[in-house]
Amino acid sequence: MSRFAHPAGDRHAETPPHERPPLAPADLNRINPAIWPRTSSRVDGALMVGGLDVRELTREYGTPLYVLDEDDVRSRMRDYATAFAGSEVHYAGKAFLCKEIVRWLQDEGLGVDVASGGELAVALSVGFPAERITLHGNNKSAAELTRALEAGVGHIVVDSYEEIARLGYLAEQLGKRPKVMVRVTTGVEAHTHEFIATAHDDQKFGLSLNSGAAAEAVRRILALPTLELVGLHSHIGSQIVDTAGFEVAARRLASLLVQIKEEHGVVLPELDLGGGYGIAYVDEDEAPDIKLVADGLREIVRKVCTDAGLPVPRLTVEPGRTIVGPGGITLYEVGTVKDVEGLRTYVSIDGGMSDNVRTALYGAEYTAVLASRESTAPPMLSRVVGKHCESGDMVVRDCYLPADLAPGDLIAVAATGAYCRSLASNYNYLPRPAVVAVSGGKARVIVQGETEDDLLRGQL
Repeated sequence: MSRFAHPAGDRHAETPPHERPPLAPADLNRINPAIWPRTSSRVDGALMVGGLDVRELTREYGTPLYVLDEDDVRSRMRDYATAFAGSEVHYAGKAFLCKEIVRWLQDEGLGVDVASGGELAVALSVGFPAERITLHGNNKSAAELTRALEAGVGHIVVDSYEEIARLGYLAEQLGKRPKVMVRVTTGVEAHTHEFIATAHDDQKFGLSLNSGAAAEAVRRILALPTLELVGLHSHIGSQIVDTAGFEVAARRLASLLVQIKEEHGVVLPELDLGGGYGIAYVDEDEAPDIKLVADGLREIVRKVCTDAGLPVPRLTVEPGRTIVGPGGITLYEVGTVKDVEGLRTYVSIDGGMSDNVRTALYGAEYTAVLASRESTAPPMLSRVVGKHCESGDMVVRDCYLPADLAPGDLIAVAATGAYCRSLASNYNYLPRPAVVAVSGGKARVIVQGETEDDLLRGQL
C-alpha cells in the first residue's frame, strides 16, 4: 500500500501519552516544523510566527486568538498549483473561508469550492471569477441554486434526484445551461473517523454506485437539455493518509464511466476525486508530500482509465485542510491549573469548544506548547480544557506541559487553521475570536473578533 504519510492508520489506537517514554524538559520547548507554521521559531524563549512575538499579538488583539501565517498558506497554495499543473485545484472553502482567503486564492490561481449560499456570497463579494467556483451541498435550496446560476459558477455538483429536477427547472426559467457533476458514493470507507468518512453508502452525501442510483442520476441529467453533464465527483473522507482508498474509488468511478459510454455514447471529460488529505497534528504524524500526492493521483487516474479503455479525463482535486490547517495556530491564556493527584493536571484556558470543537466532536488530537516563555521544569501530563459547562470541553486531550505552568502564561495550539474558526460557536455566550494574518513582522485583522454587543445584536 502506498502512503502519503506516516503509516499510523487510526491515531486513536496509538499508545496514549501517559504510557509513552517520559519527555525531557527541552522537548517541551521544541517547535516541530512538520506541525507548526513554516515561519515559526522561538526567540528569547517566546514563540514567533510571521516575524512576530505571540506576546505582542495577544497584547494587541487579546485571547483567544486565531493566528494565520500568510506566507505559509500562500506557499501551500503554490505547492498545489505546481504539483497539480495541468489539473484543477479547488480550495475547499469549508475548511476556513473569509474574504482575504479568497483574495489569496485568486492571486495564486486556485479555484474554490463552496458548500452554501453564504460561502458563495463570500467568494463573489471580492470579485472572485465565478467560473472558478464549484457549488457543493446535499440540500441546496432553490435560492442558492438560483444565485449560482445567475452568477455563472463553473460547476454544480448534484447530490439527489430532487436536486436534478430543481436545477433543471431553474436553469430553464433563467435560460442557463450549467455544467454539472454527479456526486457518487463509491462504497469506499476511508480509514478515518465515522463522522468524517463520506463515501460509504449509509450516509447523507451523494448517490450510490452500488444501488444504481448514480447511473439513474446520469440518465435523468442527460434527459434534461438545460443541464450539461461533464463529469463525476467522489469524496471518500477527511484526514486521509494513504492512496488506497482513492485508487479503489477511481476504479469504481471508471466502471461507471464505461457504463455511461456504453449506454449513452457519452464520454465525460472530467473526474473530481475530492480532497481529504491529512496533515500532521502530533509528533507521530508526518505531513504529506504534495508532489507525491499529485503524482500518485494522476497515475491512478491514468491507469484506471487506460485499463478501462477510456481517454484520461481532466482531474480536479479539492484540498482544504492541507492548505490552511498547518499555517494556523490558536493562542490562549491559562486561567487555572488544577492537579488531579495520580491522574493528570487540568489546564484551563479562556476558550474551548466554542473556538475548537474538533476534539469534542470526534476526538481530534493536537500539539500544545507553553508559548510565552521557555521552561526547564519537568513535564507534567496535562489536559487542556476550556471554560464551557461541558465535561467534554477539551482542546487537547493529553499532552505534556511544563510543571511550572501558571495562570497568565500563554499556550499555543498548532495546526488549527482548518475547521476551527469555521466550526466556531457562541456556546455559553462566548464571542468568537478574531483571526489575524501575520507576515514579515506585520499583523492585520482579517476577521474581526466578536464583542458582547455582537452577541446581543438581533435580540428583542
